[in-house]
Amino acid sequence: MHVGIATDHGGFALKEELVANLRAAGHEVTDFGAYSLESGDDYPDFVTPLAQAVVAGQVDRGVAICGSGVGASVCANKIPGIRAALIHDHFSAKQGVEDDHMNILCMGGRTVGPAVAWDLVQTFLDAEYSQDERHLRRLAKVAGLEGG
Repeated sequence: MHVGIATDHGGFALKEELVANLRAAGHEVTDFGAYSLESGDDYPDFVTPLAQAVVAGQVDRGVAICGSGVGASVCANKIPGIRAALIHDHFSAKQGVEDDHMNILCMGGRTVGPAVAWDLVQTFLDAEYSQDERHLRRLAKVAGLEGG
């Protein structure tokens, strides 16, 4: 799978570890930065291009990280077509994809350790979008909200 990943300073170390794990697992990775640890950088500068790439189909799914994961989630969800969520548990990582077609997993670099983060990413990437009528009906209603 082609995975995009982005972070600011708050998740830089976690991103670096996840990029290595993703590549070792055979995934193609596009790194949207940050490319170096800069304490004054801003998560929208990295998360926005990631979200735009997911919507454009340039990457299959995305992982967005900031200190808590909250800002990354809020930012990603401002891009029409993105369904991002802050995830701390395996059930939500799987069900968010299956039922809600989540396409960006958000995590906090200061709240989730690297082993748990890697488990969550694997769960997220292994899950498949449901084609069940009830899920598609709900997704259509959510998509309708983006029309303004």
